[in-house]
Amino acid sequence: MRLCFRSQFGAATALALIASLPSMPALAQDEDSAEARQSTVFVTGRRVSTTDEAIGLDEATNTVAVTREELLSAPGGISGLKMLESLPGFNVQTDGALGLYEFGNSVTVRAFNLQQIGFVLDGVPMGRSDAFGGSPIFRYVDNENLGSVVASPGAGDVSLPSYASLGPIVSYNTVDTSDEAGGMIAYTLGDDNLERSFIKLETGNIGGLSAYVSRSKTDSDLWRGPGTIDREHIEGKIKYEFDADTFLTFGYVHNDFFDYDSPSGPESVFEADYYYGYSPILPETGCVAPLSVDFNNDGVIDDNDYTPIFTGSACTRYYEDRINIRDDTLYSLNFETDITDGLTLKATAYREDKDGYGVSPDSYPNSLAIYNRQLAAGLDVTHPRGVQWGLSEVGGERTGLVAGLEWHVANHTLEAGVWYEDEDYNRTQQRLNKTNGSSDGNVIADETAYFRRDYTSVRETTQLYIKDTVSLLDDKLNVEVGIKSLSVDYSLDGYRDYNDYEMFGPQSIEAEYEDNFSPMVGAVYQLTDFDQVFASYSQNYALPRGADDIFSIASTNHATDPLPAPEGEESNNYEIGIRTNRPEFYGSAALFYTSFDNRLVAGSVINPATSQPEAFYLNAGETEAYGFELSGVYQPSVFNDVLYFDGNLTYNKAESKDAFAGNPAGSRLADSPEWLFTGGVTYEPTEWLVANISGKYTGERYADFAESYEMESYTVLSAYLDLGGPNGFGVPENVNLRFNVDNLLDEEVPTAFVFAGVAFFRPLNPRTFQATLTVRF
Repeated sequence: MRLCFRSQFGAATALALIASLPSMPALAQDEDSAEARQSTVFVTGRRVSTTDEAIGLDEATNTVAVTREELLSAPGGISGLKMLESLPGFNVQTDGALGLYEFGNSVTVRAFNLQQIGFVLDGVPMGRSDAFGGSPIFRYVDNENLGSVVASPGAGDVSLPSYASLGPIVSYNTVDTSDEAGGMIAYTLGDDNLERSFIKLETGNIGGLSAYVSRSKTDSDLWRGPGTIDREHIEGKIKYEFDADTFLTFGYVHNDFFDYDSPSGPESVFEADYYYGYSPILPETGCVAPLSVDFNNDGVIDDNDYTPIFTGSACTRYYEDRINIRDDTLYSLNFETDITDGLTLKATAYREDKDGYGVSPDSYPNSLAIYNRQLAAGLDVTHPRGVQWGLSEVGGERTGLVAGLEWHVANHTLEAGVWYEDEDYNRTQQRLNKTNGSSDGNVIADETAYFRRDYTSVRETTQLYIKDTVSLLDDKLNVEVGIKSLSVDYSLDGYRDYNDYEMFGPQSIEAEYEDNFSPMVGAVYQLTDFDQVFASYSQNYALPRGADDIFSIASTNHATDPLPAPEGEESNNYEIGIRTNRPEFYGSAALFYTSFDNRLVAGSVINPATSQPEAFYLNAGETEAYGFELSGVYQPSVFNDVLYFDGNLTYNKAESKDAFAGNPAGSRLADSPEWLFTGGVTYEPTEWLVANISGKYTGERYADFAESYEMESYTVLSAYLDLGGPNGFGVPENVNLRFNVDNLLDEEVPTAFVFAGVAFFRPLNPRTFQATLTVRF
């Protein structure tokens, strides 16, 4: 995605910011400056962000945002995660132009990755970002219903709830219900047989009650290899206003998702065949070997025990054996009221129900070896018939409450609150036989070739916070001081892996993670009517990323020989910066430094059953990151305000301080480019036309933690044209037609996405077109 009017800037706008600084003292001395600024027209445009959100005016931390009009410029059906990719500091890599493939996501920002970023939707914490059992944000949002996406890449507010964040917080905020009845319909067609419909209906305000409901349906082919994506998404909101300061809002999100897998591979695979994918058909020869096996385990081989065994590697490449299904629902209830003058209560209760499964094939030799072990252990298993149905089921519930008070007294704004959440997560894995041992056979539900996992993990989380914002020097200086405490009681019960089935039996593991003092201090000072400086420091503590994967290691009997629980991850974040808002330019610049203790990094090994990477976690000890982030929009008056530029530039040096697992100290973190740049040019000559072209540069990075496999830098261009609005042609003003193109120059990058720790990649999608017709009523 290349969103057009971003709060970011490139080299030209960086020079504009630097050039503006010497004029600050003179401006401050101008007695008429306040009145002059009130009447000044700042950067404007149909898709330009509002400044206060775009560059985080009055915030003590570097806070940037994607705002409503920008979101509506994005390709129809784009993933909620790709919305972040042109914000400063965020290195976002996804599979496909829309980024909908859930196992093809990679995000790094400063020293952090996707699982160390906190996500919040309308006040509801989204928990883990894991595709298995987590609550990744892209399942819960549609672009058309978002009002803003606000990101703090280094130090989020202490009041925001998250046990995953080690600094970065991203808040997704949906639009409010409308006072007017109406709605919108949008229909998208595009490459890869993309077809998407979106419909939204608004009731308007009826005696204080207002509501909307929307439904989107997305269908597309995978861009490489056989298979499809099928997503049905429903959102609803009901709001009742008791008075101007008291309201109750009920929110509902349901996401039903189905897709087929696509393979990753070494760079050489995609250099040989850029569109490498799984096989659309089963091979007619070369993998069938008829064998006689006592499948009934009755000691007698009869005619029913003769079967064709599918044994070759080609037999496990059939695409129908590789699917993902998710069915997720989120309910939320928000209440806000003014208890007395200056004292406000906000509370959010929520429940999330998660269900789904994934399937991958297992080869006959791999299944046979594990079957023989489990048969010897006395388990009720059936001899594998060939290619097995590798079933991984996930499910669970999250329930929670976030509540806080805000009190304005004198020159203080006092805030205090609590977050409590109870999460249960269930995971099972087993390999089932299929008729004739064939990938296109029917699943035999009562023939388990072997068992792998069957456990439930529980997280009981409590977070408390208190914060004071003090206004000083005639409101020119705001100082924030906050403290939060986090406590997570973790437990895992059941069969963790093979050894529990074969030797140890079901296990019960408990661990407590607690930090009662995580401070945050920040300040923002109004230098002039145009300019602010800000600085912040924060400490953060988080549940170890990948906790379930770590605790489900079954190398010992936990009851007699427990493995030590991993340490909670800790970070220290420092920021200092400046932001400005001027008639032709607005932007921000920030310097940052982050230190990290007990950092867990995700390595990868190749699973012999699937030939795909599978994550494992290592304690890398201490790591650090430092650099700068520049962002802004420049609208030079010489072009009569019809042409403007946006962009961001990031330098990020993220490296390990300690040696670990054979990786030397001082190495750069995997998938962490030092340089990122996003920039765009937008042309808006009339009220009915907007055109944009933008580019993203991703600098050199490494696939591993030892700097032994370097990935080349690359640049990708995108563009869009939006037609609609007031016009002299007689076309209804409520109709818009938008054209989006991704990867405009059709660049081929075999290593766009990397599985950190192993040189397995996913390529950049080719040039992709789509057109969206939108009607509002």
